[in-house]
Amino acid sequence: MPVTPIQPALLGKIDISRAGPRSKMLLGDINGDGKMEMVMVQADDRQDVRYIPHQVQCITAFDLSGELLWQNGTPSETAGGPGSDYPAQIYDWNGDGQLEVLCVMDNRFRILSGQDGTELASYELPSTEAHDCIIIANLSGADRASDVILKDRYHNMWALDNQFQLLWSYTGNPGHFPWAYDLDGDGRDEVMAGYDLLDSTGRKLWSCSELEDHADCVWVGDVNGDGQPELVIGGSVTVMYDRTGRELWRYEGSIESQHVALGKFRKDLPGLQVAGLDRIVRGDANNAKGRDALFLLDCEGKEVWKEARTTDGWLTIIETLSGWDDSGLDYIMAYRRGGGLPPTLVDGEMNAVVQFPAEGYVVHADLLGTGREQVIIYGEGSASIFSAVHMSLQGNGTALGPLPQIKRLYSSTLYPGGQLE
Repeated sequence: MPVTPIQPALLGKIDISRAGPRSKMLLGDINGDGKMEMVMVQADDRQDVRYIPHQVQCITAFDLSGELLWQNGTPSETAGGPGSDYPAQIYDWNGDGQLEVLCVMDNRFRILSGQDGTELASYELPSTEAHDCIIIANLSGADRASDVILKDRYHNMWALDNQFQLLWSYTGNPGHFPWAYDLDGDGRDEVMAGYDLLDSTGRKLWSCSELEDHADCVWVGDVNGDGQPELVIGGSVTVMYDRTGRELWRYEGSIESQHVALGKFRKDLPGLQVAGLDRIVRGDANNAKGRDALFLLDCEGKEVWKEARTTDGWLTIIETLSGWDDSGLDYIMAYRRGGGLPPTLVDGEMNAVVQFPAEGYVVHADLLGTGREQVIIYGEGSASIFSAVHMSLQGNGTALGPLPQIKRLYSSTLYPGGQLE
């Protein structure tokens, strides 16, 4: 039965204009106060070349009240836009218990203090175009992820250790954002680089077969409930492979599988479900005339439902949102829809259960350590913070020490992949 969507609680609206236009938001407890901060990353001046990898020219940190904490660089009114990833992540790079901001700025890989934005270290890039995105991985078998993978737009990757010594390189078709995960339990990550699975030394273990173009996103999780992780890849079609390279199913009911997202969206279906976004008709750069549609697959790759969209809009992004409320289920967060459709939480029955009264890009996290996630929708100059229930952004003092920086937050990308364990 269709449900009437509700509006969420607005916790605050923040002025972020001092970060400059077209900035991307990262989240992390960069000052260790038990609350997340907003780190705005502005790309370099490349407005006319959307798909060439950006570098970073300015980073600005705000707290949840909108106070500017620090700024490294100078914002520009002519900064490039989010046609590709920005090379920046928030992570505890040196293992001291405090978060740093990692970025490629002025042709170097730079480590900035999360406390005040000052530079702690910088390294020479392995290639002039090694800045399409930043991937944190555990390739060395340490007790925590402390290696980094850089890539150019479509062809090459470089793996480096914590001292920025080259471990290996790869040439192939790595897709947009390769996903690192320890599939075999040996303490070292394998890397799903597009349609190729690489071991921790960069050796190719196996490849997906008969897939065109490139991988748009990669998810890892025990989809079918057999106790082993599977890989779900969205690209020319949606496919699921086991960790040994055996194809388990292939969904060909889409024109272009632009995004996929794993979750427990339905109680009545076994295992996990796979949400997807089919880019049916590509439109122009202004989000006009094209058309896309959400779909949901069961753990065997069979279509549960597919949206019959009647409005224009072809640039939707979807992500899995967990912990929004006490339902025990995940939701599909769909945004940048166009056609008059606002950012929306969609349940496993294809119901729009929450509609957000703001437009823009979306980030989400447990901002206050309450065990529930909040949603931030941001655009030019402002960010609106929403929750399922009213709460104070000052927190309730329950967080003991810094909030953890989960893998999803230090693996930020325009092409959301992820893992469920």
